[in-house]
Amino acid sequence: MPFSDIYGQDKQVSVLQGAMLNERVPHAFLFQGIRGVGKKTTAKIFAKALNCEVGNADSCDVCRSCLKIDHGAHPDIVFIEPEGAFIKIEKIRELQAQIKFRPFEGKKRVFVIADADRMNDTSANALLKTLEEPTSSNILILITARAHKLPQTVISRCQKLRFNPVRSEIIASFLTDRMSMDENQALEVASAAAGSIGRAQEIKDGASVDFKNDVIRTFFTAGQSTDYRRIRLFFLADSFGTDRDSAMLKLDIFREWYRDVMVYRESHDVEKLIHRDIADVTKELSERMAGADILKNIQTVSHAYDAIDRNASRQLILESMALRLKGLS
Repeated sequence: MPFSDIYGQDKQVSVLQGAMLNERVPHAFLFQGIRGVGKKTTAKIFAKALNCEVGNADSCDVCRSCLKIDHGAHPDIVFIEPEGAFIKIEKIRELQAQIKFRPFEGKKRVFVIADADRMNDTSANALLKTLEEPTSSNILILITARAHKLPQTVISRCQKLRFNPVRSEIIASFLTDRMSMDENQALEVASAAAGSIGRAQEIKDGASVDFKNDVIRTFFTAGQSTDYRRIRLFFLADSFGTDRDSAMLKLDIFREWYRDVMVYRESHDVEKLIHRDIADVTKELSERMAGADILKNIQTVSHAYDAIDRNASRQLILESMALRLKGLS
């Protein structure tokens, strides 16, 4: 996969290729932007380009180095990810041990730290020592959707590269080109993806549509009795599932849908909605709820999302969220 396979981040690709062509590649990057916009994919392609045996500021995808990286077998390309809630200090110490030496076989050793904001204070301080003493043959790439949670001392020692939300028409092109999706369906999915190609791929799998139809329609249609809604309230938390990533995706959709309710309440314009496929439910709830209550619900769902992201107990957080939501019972 060369740089041309990255959708919607032309400026970011240009910066990276320019650094390689001018032989002025910084020792550390901070790739920041919302989840699913191509940060990790770009980091992998960048690592391939830096080590490609053809050496034309891109990856050829056929040389021995490129193929090893594609198969996760290159000894000089290291991906570090959280285990549980945090990136453990042992992983950073392993990085420090390796970074003292030259690459085993590549031109550059590249360390990619995914969800870098999930380093605890000990891990971040250990990494800071490495950032303060850079080596020319080793490059660090920190990836995060929440740069504000990183220590400023770490941020200041990295070259920052912001990845923008991807325009809907580009996401639609990705879905038609790469996923062989029908053009009309691609446009519908792209409009609900909120600028994230990764999110579009998750929606494509159908979980998003099922959640909206099976949960949002069930809980928020006015045609149900008050007693029925009260009974169903106790099962709302279960509808988010037991898988962390799936629960967070559904919470994101839930939060966006409440945003749609507020937008429609103020504008009465369906074209401004993210989730137009359930516009009928959105219209209905916007007429029943006060603006202040809608805002409180957005805040409640956001707090639940953040708590689960910090690895808090999913079931307790989701049950608490359901009880705090306005307009359910």
